[in-house]
This record gives sequence, structure tokens and C-alpha cells, in this order.
Amino acid sequence: MTATRRRPADPAVVMAALALTLVVAGCSGGTAELPEGAPHAAPKEKPQSKVRLIGDGSTSFIGRQPRQPNPRQLKPGKKPPQFVVFSWDGAGEDSKKLFSRFRKAGKKYGAAQTYFLSGVYTLPEKQAKRYSPPGHAQGASDIGYLKDKNIRATLKEVHKAWLDGSEIGTHFNGHFCGPGGVGDWSVEQWKSEIRQARWFVENWKTTTGWKKAKPLPFNYAREMVGGRTPCLEGQTNLLSAARQMGFRYDSSGNGKQVWPAKRNGLWDMPLQQVPMPGRKFETLSMDYNFLVNQSVTVNGPAEKRPAYKRQMRDGLLQGFKRAYTGNRAPLIIGNHFENWNGGVYMDAIEDVMKTVCTKKDVRCVSFRQLADWLDTQDPRVLAKLRTLQVGERPATGWRSFLTIDRTPAQAR
Repeated sequence: MTATRRRPADPAVVMAALALTLVVAGCSGGTAELPEGAPHAAPKEKPQSKVRLIGDGSTSFIGRQPRQPNPRQLKPGKKPPQFVVFSWDGAGEDSKKLFSRFRKAGKKYGAAQTYFLSGVYTLPEKQAKRYSPPGHAQGASDIGYLKDKNIRATLKEVHKAWLDGSEIGTHFNGHFCGPGGVGDWSVEQWKSEIRQARWFVENWKTTTGWKKAKPLPFNYAREMVGGRTPCLEGQTNLLSAARQMGFRYDSSGNGKQVWPAKRNGLWDMPLQQVPMPGRKFETLSMDYNFLVNQSVTVNGPAEKRPAYKRQMRDGLLQGFKRAYTGNRAPLIIGNHFENWNGGVYMDAIEDVMKTVCTKKDVRCVSFRQLADWLDTQDPRVLAKLRTLQVGERPATGWRSFLTIDRTPAQAR
């Protein structure tokens, strides 16, 4: 994100440092669906007209979030829908206008998304001392602070995204990676970081002075139920803190294309290993990981950029296909609002969204919507689904595989 202050660093050095956790790991070898024939987008709903302000008026309660599906249990023997989650780390709107681009793309292709908002993106730099990052100087942040005009634009996009049916999660605040960063934080330090991320969003009118601006249309204490840690570090202690702070899921892990399970009481929905076309290894399903395995730097050779785009697009589509025709495990995709290598990763993501979200039985949902669906299912059905390996189809067919006797034991 464009910010008014950043710590000086060589982009290549930054990439190499952040890759320590991400890239090495990445190089290792009735239902919630809509009725048959219905469009892929969730039904339109109008929020309640009465607005109840919360706190200083930065947030509000307007009723149930619009455009939400109604999760129901899978019918016996019914093949599960193919879920796809598009998620964004940081989620600020700067001069590149990528937040607004993908919010509009989501509406066009029927994709609810998860925006992991960094709390400091709602905090003016002149108010930076309000942030007390664990283990760092007051006001420090490795991602800097947005200009006032970009804070306004970010709040506008967050407001619209929620009304569109998407989710506003958290990417926490200062994005500290490596030694002394989030990987070293205790449970209590993570709880402090979560409280601050929430406070910045709940009190932006206090910190900006924009008293007449429209409030965000949600209660963030209830909306912030999941996140992704910087550089995928520090998940173990984060899970303990997040559970105490009311989270329902986490997406900070490094996983495979299998059905999610709970870890420490939260749904563990990690980024996933997907094919790296033309290479003998797989990488994580995130733009950054494709970049590091291609150019390393954010400004690779211009003549190679079209190939970089195809490689990411085709890798994600191959991952989608093996789930869609195999175990139907949700496909998790992570991204950043960045124009790395001339924006080829953004173009690749939009190509994937356009291709998959319009297919039969595909549901492009937010993490929260996926968690709602999982919570609604018979645990025995989910346990059966988790026995399927990457790309594996039930040997006996879906009808036989997922037909479970649901008669209560006392009635048998």
C-alpha cells in the first residue's frame, strides 16, 4: 500500500526476508447452496433503515448484513458445493484503486470476498502514537500509514463491500515479520494487537476528526471473527488469543486442498499448496508466493510478465479443477492490493474469479460464510469429507459416500 512513511528497505531484501516462512514452505513437494438454477450471487436484501450508532459513531448497527446465503445441511448423498474464497491482506484503497476494482469484480461475478483490513489503515499518521505494537516503539509500523485521502477512500470501500455481502476481517496492524515480530508474540501480546485493531476501526471518527462522515454499517466487535497473520507467522499463540477474543476461524496456516478441521476451537482455513505449472513443486495459493518463485523482485523483466500471469492463473485453475472434480475441498486464495510485476497477478486473479465463480455448483464466498456452512453440517458428514485426500473422489460415488444414517440412537 502507498503510505506516507515506511522504513527504508531494498525490495529484494524484503522479499527474501519475508520468503523465509512463506516460500520455503510453499516449495514443499438441505445445503447452503442456492436452489438448482438460481444465480450464484446470494439473494438481495435491504438492510434496516434505522441506524443505531455505536460508540463515537464510527460504526453502527443497521440489521442483518445484506446478501447472505442461508446455510442448510447437505441432503443425504448430496455432493457438496465447490466453495472458493478470495481474500485480501491489508485491504486499503490507495492510488492504485485495487480495492474498488475487485469489489466491483465481485459484484459482477457473484463473489463475496474477505477483506483482511489492517487496523492502522484507518489511523492517521498524526495519531500514530495511539498504536502500541508489542515489542516495538509506540507508533511503529512496518507498513506505514495511509494519507488522509486514502483513509477516506478505504472507509468508503469497506462500507460498500460489507453492503455487497463481503466480510471485513483483520490483518492486524503493524505487519512485523521475522525476528522480534509477530512470530515471537505471546498470547497476551496478540490479545493487545487484536484489541487495538478493533479499536482503530471502531474509533476512526475520534482519531480523524471526521465527525460528519457516514458510519460504517456494522458492529466490528461482531464482524471481526477471523484474520490472517503477517507473513503467516505466530499462528499458535494467535489461535489461543483469537479464541478468547471471539474469533471463529483463522487463515494463517500453510495447508493442502483438503476439507477444513478445527484447531484450538477455531476453523483452520489455511492457504493451500497449488500447482506451479512448468515446475516440479507446488506453492501457496497467494500472489506473493508465485512472485517469489518467478522474479523474486516486484519489478521482474517486462518480457516475462505475460508468462508470470499465465503461470499463476493456470496454477490456481488447476488447483480449482482437482477440487471441483475431486474431493470438493474449498479453494482458498490469498492476495494483496499491489501492482507487482506490472499488475499481472491482479489480472490473473480476476481471470480466475471470472472463470470459476460462474460455474455450476460453485459458491464464491467469504470465510465467514464458509464457517457458517461448516457449522451447520452434520459432524459425521464433515468427518467423511476430511478422509478424502487432495483431488480424491469417493470410490463408491458421492451418493453412497455421504449417505449417513441420521436417525437418533434412541429411536433405533
